[in-house]
Amino acid sequence: METIPSFNSYIQNTIKTNWDKDALTDYKGATLQFHDVARKIEKLHILFENSGVEKGDKIALCGRNSSNWAVAFLATLTYGAVAVPIQHEFTAEQIHHIVNHSESKLLFVGDVVATAIVPDEMPGLEGIVYIPDYSLVVSRSEKLTYARENLNAIFGKKYPKYFHQEHVNYHTDNPEELALINYTSGTTGYSKGVMLPYRTLWGNLNFCLTHLGDRLPDNGNMVCILPMAHMYGMAIEFIFGFCKGFHLYFLTRLPSPSLIAEAFAEVKPVLIVAVPLIIDKIIRKRVFPIVQTSRVRLLLSMPVISKKVKQKICEQVINVFGGKMYEIIVGGAALNKEVEAFLKAIEFPITVGYGTTECAPLISYSDYHDFVVQSCGTAVDGMEVKIVSNDPENIPGEIITRGTNVMVGYYKNPEATSKAIDEEGWYHTGDLATMDADGRIFIRGRIKNMLLGGNGQNVYPEEIEDKLNSMAMVSESIIVQRGEKLVALIHPDSEEVKSMGFTEQDLQEIMEQNRQELNKQIPPFCKISSFEIHMEEFAKTPKKSIKRYLYQEA
Repeated sequence: METIPSFNSYIQNTIKTNWDKDALTDYKGATLQFHDVARKIEKLHILFENSGVEKGDKIALCGRNSSNWAVAFLATLTYGAVAVPIQHEFTAEQIHHIVNHSESKLLFVGDVVATAIVPDEMPGLEGIVYIPDYSLVVSRSEKLTYARENLNAIFGKKYPKYFHQEHVNYHTDNPEELALINYTSGTTGYSKGVMLPYRTLWGNLNFCLTHLGDRLPDNGNMVCILPMAHMYGMAIEFIFGFCKGFHLYFLTRLPSPSLIAEAFAEVKPVLIVAVPLIIDKIIRKRVFPIVQTSRVRLLLSMPVISKKVKQKICEQVINVFGGKMYEIIVGGAALNKEVEAFLKAIEFPITVGYGTTECAPLISYSDYHDFVVQSCGTAVDGMEVKIVSNDPENIPGEIITRGTNVMVGYYKNPEATSKAIDEEGWYHTGDLATMDADGRIFIRGRIKNMLLGGNGQNVYPEEIEDKLNSMAMVSESIIVQRGEKLVALIHPDSEEVKSMGFTEQDLQEIMEQNRQELNKQIPPFCKISSFEIHMEEFAKTPKKSIKRYLYQEA
């Protein structure tokens, strides 16, 4: 087996190597260079040390993406403490539960979270630190109060002349040592703290450096769109970007499609990491209106010039994303088939990866040159993937995987751990897929989402939803089962409805037409018997997946 080096050595090396380069920027705000990051990390280490935080203690972080969130996270790992990133969209009750369940000693909070939480509900905390300036919101320890009040004096005494590269010397971790606990949900009954040792962070980072590192410039920019408290954003945008020496830009407010598009144009990222929803909205709103005109369609139908037209369209689409990216990596869910087919047809550099929090997160990926439509790549380095099926190429089965990236288990939950990881070390993902002869994975859906048709056939709602989401006036949809009948819950494109001046009756007629058209495209046992219009957008998780369970009985 490959010898796994200290993960923190990568943090240490990138800081020393890129000392005077720009590292982290709050978009439209201040920039920290790598030496500023090192200085802030050192001050937080002094705070930890003088307030009695020991290696292995848990430190929770809950706030929107920002440079100071990133620094606090890096300071936690490089000190040898265990980070507990908490998604800032969670309710106060959920945050209290995770802090208590994880036995965190300190909690870093952003501006919104600071006003929402109730410190008395978290009696085990020694202190709450305000992320924007690292001031103390709450201190229950004289040592912590003293350390924070005298932080600059202690720092000055430790480094009387200057603080330089040679002073950067971080905790040397071993592969099986616990690095972080990431909670998959905040709800008391469902929250599972995924225990990720340092080898899992290294496995993901090493893969990205090996397979993407050489294809990207050393002085690139990246826009961090995804929440860092979620493993996908943390591993691929933040950790890989930082260790590659990129200049990272954090969208500190809600990343709407218009803000993201503005940031792409200004920052010109060399790599884009996103969930399908973001790419889908940008393509539908900013690209399709241009390329779906009758003139462009006519040009595309002419074999002699269609290649040149496609190249021109591809250039225009690349410019929408800033013009400099090597590729877009989509994860978290499947791309809409219409959007995916369009991007593939114009040879746009897009690819789809697959992973789970339990694998920190990477399980499979292929470079865009090797990307096959509707797949999500092949197993990444250090990971084995199998489909539990007698005929994996044709009959879907559960995806199971084992290797470097797999968690050690769920915190304080041996029962859930033994259900997820079998005796041979295979992690059971709960996802259904087929796999071709070349090892490419084609996901069909979640086992728990699969419905049973009237004659016992398996119905994969995600496949029906994908077709429906490409139809007129449909923004998003969920297929649910009522008795033996399938019903489509549809959230219409409200902007489009408004601009066209459609009435409720118009909308009903359009959706009925969509239902009839959809039923022609799918097998008889998948037919949709009726639909319900939901004017409110469906509730989503932080990674923008619809919370299906809220609508199953609705």
